[in-house]
Amino acid sequence: MIPAYAKPFTYQIPWKSSSVHSGDHRGSQRGLGFEYRGNLSLVDHPDVRRIDLRQTLRDPYEQIQVKLFNQDNTTPIFAVCDCSSSMQFKGRTRKLDIAKEIAASIAYSAFEMSDLFSFIAYNEQVIEELTLPLSHHVHQSFELIEQLTNYQKLRISAEGILEVPQYLSQHKGLVFWISDFHMPIHLIEQAFNAMSAHQIVPIVLWDEHEYKKLPKFGFGNMIDPETGLSRSIFFREAVRVQFEQAFVERKQALEALFARFDCQAIYIRDTYNAETISRYFEQFS
Repeated sequence: MIPAYAKPFTYQIPWKSSSVHSGDHRGSQRGLGFEYRGNLSLVDHPDVRRIDLRQTLRDPYEQIQVKLFNQDNTTPIFAVCDCSSSMQFKGRTRKLDIAKEIAASIAYSAFEMSDLFSFIAYNEQVIEELTLPLSHHVHQSFELIEQLTNYQKLRISAEGILEVPQYLSQHKGLVFWISDFHMPIHLIEQAFNAMSAHQIVPIVLWDEHEYKKLPKFGFGNMIDPETGLSRSIFFREAVRVQFEQAFVERKQALEALFARFDCQAIYIRDTYNAETISRYFEQFS
C-alpha cells in the first residue's frame, strides 16, 4: 500500500546513464532507444529494422547502412537521510517527519521511472537497520522509511555521513541528501568530496521557529539538539536580529560550498510539496 504522504515528482538526469538495464534516461549503451548515435554497415550491425535508405544511397562503397541508437537506461537513485539530533527539532512539524515524506516521495518517483532506489540513514554512523540497498521493491522502501516516525535520539552527531559513500553504487547516481545541514561546514565539504562521482541534490530542512518565530521579549529556553543542553536566553530585539543574521550567514556559507561542487540546494520550510522538486529539475530539461 502506498502511503498518502508519498507524492511523486518528475526528474531527469543531465548525464548519460552507463547502466545496461532499460529505463527512461538517456544512456551510453547501444540499443533500442530514440537518441541517434550514428551509422554502421549492415554487415557490422545486422539489424534490418534500422536500415537507413538515405545513407545507403549515399554510401560510395555501396554498403547497406543501418542507424544506431542509444538505449534508454535506468539510473540509481539514493535518499540519504540525516538522523542526527538536530533533525528532531519541531516547529509546526518535526524535521524528521518531513524527511520521511520526502524520502517516500523519492522512492515512489524512482519506482514510477523504473529506477533502482536505495535509502540510507545515518547519525554518528550509517544506521544499518534503517538502510536499504538498491532495489525495485518500493513497498519495502515505504515500510523502512515509515520507521522514521518513531525514531528519536538526542545528543548524537552527523559524522556518519562520511560512511555513506561506501553504500553508493559504482555507477553515477542521483543522491538526494536530506538534512538541515547544521553540521560543521568542513564535514559537509568532506562528504561532498567523497561523493563527487555522483550528482548530489541537497534538500535543506529549515524551520522558521528556529530563527524567526522567537520570543519577542523576555526569558526563553533554547535547547541545543546536538548536545541536549538547555540555555536560558533573555530575548530582545537585538538578540532576535542576531539569530536571523546567523541563519543568513549560514545560508551564504552553504550556498558558496554547494556552488563549488556545482550543485544547487532545495530549501524546504515547514511543509513539503513534491512540485518543489519537479520545478527544480525543470532547469535540466
